[in-house]
Amino acid sequence: MNLLSKVETLMSTNLITVHEDDSLAKVEEIFNTHRIHHLPVVYTSRLAGIISKTDFKYFKRGIANSNQSLENTKCSEIMTKGVATLSKDDKINVAIEVFKENLFHAIPIMDDDRVVGIVSTHDIMKAISEDNEVINKYELS
Repeated sequence: MNLLSKVETLMSTNLITVHEDDSLAKVEEIFNTHRIHHLPVVYTSRLAGIISKTDFKYFKRGIANSNQSLENTKCSEIMTKGVATLSKDDKINVAIEVFKENLFHAIPIMDDDRVVGIVSTHDIMKAISEDNEVINKYELS
Protein backbone atom coordinates (compact mmCIF):
# COMPACT_ATOMS: atom_id res chain seq x y z
CA MET A 1 0.00 0.00 0.00
CA ASN A 2 1.39 3.34 -1.00
CA LEU A 3 0.82 5.76 1.87
CA LEU A 4 1.12 8.65 -0.57
CA SER A 5 -1.85 7.43 -2.63
CA LYS A 6 -5.04 9.44 -2.41
CA VAL A 7 -7.44 8.42 0.32
CA GLU A 8 -10.13 7.99 -2.34
CA THR A 9 -8.32 4.80 -3.45
CA LEU A 10 -9.43 2.96 -0.31
CA MET A 11 -12.45 4.86 0.99
CA SER A 12 -15.89 3.27 1.06
CA THR A 13 -18.22 5.03 -1.36
CA ASN A 14 -21.44 3.06 -0.96
CA LEU A 15 -22.52 5.38 1.83
CA ILE A 16 -25.60 5.05 3.91
CA THR A 17 -26.49 8.30 5.65
CA VAL A 18 -29.20 9.54 7.94
CA HIS A 19 -30.72 12.99 8.34
CA GLU A 20 -30.26 14.76 11.65
CA ASP A 21 -34.05 14.63 12.21
CA ASP A 22 -34.27 10.86 11.64
CA SER A 23 -35.04 8.73 14.68
CA LEU A 24 -32.61 6.43 16.37
CA ALA A 25 -34.98 3.58 15.47
CA LYS A 26 -33.84 4.13 11.87
CA VAL A 27 -30.21 4.11 13.02
CA GLU A 28 -30.77 0.81 14.81
CA GLU A 29 -32.33 -0.70 11.70
CA ILE A 30 -29.37 0.40 9.57
CA PHE A 31 -26.78 -0.94 12.02
CA ASN A 32 -28.68 -4.25 12.27
CA THR A 33 -29.07 -4.60 8.50
CA HIS A 34 -25.67 -3.45 7.20
CA ARG A 35 -22.11 -4.29 8.19
CA ILE A 36 -21.13 -0.72 9.04
CA HIS A 37 -19.92 0.93 12.22
CA HIS A 38 -20.15 4.63 11.36
CA LEU A 39 -23.11 6.53 10.02
CA PRO A 40 -22.69 10.05 8.62
CA VAL A 41 -25.48 12.42 9.60
CA VAL A 42 -26.43 14.99 6.98
CA TYR A 43 -28.52 18.13 6.88
CA THR A 44 -29.42 19.54 3.47
CA SER A 45 -26.75 17.27 1.95
CA ARG A 46 -24.01 18.71 4.19
CA LEU A 47 -22.26 16.78 6.92
CA ALA A 48 -23.78 17.58 10.31
CA GLY A 49 -22.10 14.84 12.35
CA ILE A 50 -21.50 11.13 12.70
CA ILE A 51 -22.93 8.33 14.82
CA SER A 52 -20.72 5.39 15.68
CA LYS A 53 -22.16 2.01 16.50
CA THR A 54 -20.38 2.17 19.86
CA ASP A 55 -21.95 5.53 20.73
CA PHE A 56 -25.35 4.25 19.64
CA LYS A 57 -25.07 1.14 21.84
CA TYR A 58 -23.90 3.26 24.78
CA PHE A 59 -26.93 5.53 24.36
CA LYS A 60 -29.27 2.56 23.98
CA ARG A 61 -28.06 1.07 27.27
CA GLY A 62 -28.66 4.41 28.98
CA ILE A 63 -32.28 4.74 27.90
CA ALA A 64 -33.30 1.38 29.37
CA ASN A 65 -34.32 3.06 32.64
CA SER A 66 -35.61 6.34 31.24
CA ASN A 67 -38.65 7.73 29.45
CA GLN A 68 -36.73 8.09 26.19
CA SER A 69 -37.19 5.74 23.27
CA LEU A 70 -35.39 5.18 20.01
CA GLU A 71 -38.51 6.28 18.13
CA ASN A 72 -38.65 9.72 19.77
CA THR A 73 -34.93 10.48 19.89
CA LYS A 74 -33.37 12.24 16.90
CA CYS A 75 -29.95 11.58 15.43
CA SER A 76 -28.96 15.16 16.22
CA GLU A 77 -29.27 14.37 19.94
CA ILE A 78 -26.45 11.80 20.02
CA MET A 79 -24.33 12.50 16.93
CA THR A 80 -20.76 13.68 17.29
CA LYS A 81 -20.48 17.19 15.87
CA GLY A 82 -17.38 18.95 14.62
CA VAL A 83 -16.15 15.83 12.89
CA ALA A 84 -12.68 15.76 11.33
CA THR A 85 -12.92 15.37 7.57
CA LEU A 86 -10.52 14.88 4.70
CA SER A 87 -10.66 15.73 1.03
CA LYS A 88 -10.76 12.85 -1.44
CA ASP A 89 -7.39 14.13 -2.67
CA ASP A 90 -5.68 13.91 0.74
CA LYS A 91 -3.11 11.17 1.11
CA ILE A 92 -3.55 7.95 3.10
CA ASN A 93 -0.70 8.96 5.42
CA VAL A 94 -2.72 12.04 6.42
CA ALA A 95 -5.65 9.81 7.41
CA ILE A 96 -3.29 7.65 9.47
CA GLU A 97 -1.97 10.74 11.27
CA VAL A 98 -5.53 11.88 12.04
CA PHE A 99 -6.34 8.43 13.46
CA LYS A 100 -3.16 8.46 15.57
CA GLU A 101 -3.96 11.87 17.09
CA ASN A 102 -7.67 11.30 17.79
CA LEU A 103 -9.93 8.77 19.45
CA PHE A 104 -12.18 7.93 16.52
CA HIS A 105 -12.07 5.27 13.85
CA ALA A 106 -13.71 6.80 10.77
CA ILE A 107 -13.23 9.98 8.76
CA PRO A 108 -15.82 11.29 6.31
CA ILE A 109 -14.28 12.15 2.93
CA MET A 110 -15.50 15.34 1.30
CA ASP A 111 -15.62 16.75 -2.22
CA ASP A 112 -16.47 20.42 -1.82
CA ASP A 113 -19.30 20.32 0.74
CA ARG A 114 -20.58 16.83 -0.13
CA VAL A 115 -19.77 13.62 1.70
CA VAL A 116 -18.46 11.27 -0.99
CA GLY A 117 -16.96 8.52 1.13
CA ILE A 118 -15.68 7.39 4.47
CA VAL A 119 -12.38 5.84 5.45
CA SER A 120 -11.94 3.83 8.61
CA THR A 121 -9.12 2.20 10.48
CA HIS A 122 -10.59 -1.08 9.25
CA ASP A 123 -10.19 0.05 5.62
CA ILE A 124 -6.51 0.77 6.22
CA MET A 125 -5.92 -2.54 8.03
CA LYS A 126 -7.69 -4.40 5.23
CA ALA A 127 -5.57 -2.68 2.56
CA ILE A 128 -2.39 -3.58 4.43
CA SER A 129 -3.48 -7.20 4.92
CA GLU A 130 -4.20 -7.56 1.19
CA ASP A 131 -0.95 -5.92 0.05
CA ASN A 132 1.39 -8.67 -1.15
CA GLU A 133 4.48 -6.47 -0.82
CA VAL A 134 3.72 -5.76 2.84
CA ILE A 135 2.92 -9.44 3.47
CA ASN A 136 6.19 -10.57 1.89
CA LYS A 137 8.21 -8.12 4.01
CA TYR A 138 6.42 -9.32 7.14
CA GLU A 139 7.02 -13.00 6.33
CA LEU A 140 10.73 -12.36 5.71
CA SER A 141 11.21 -10.78 9.13
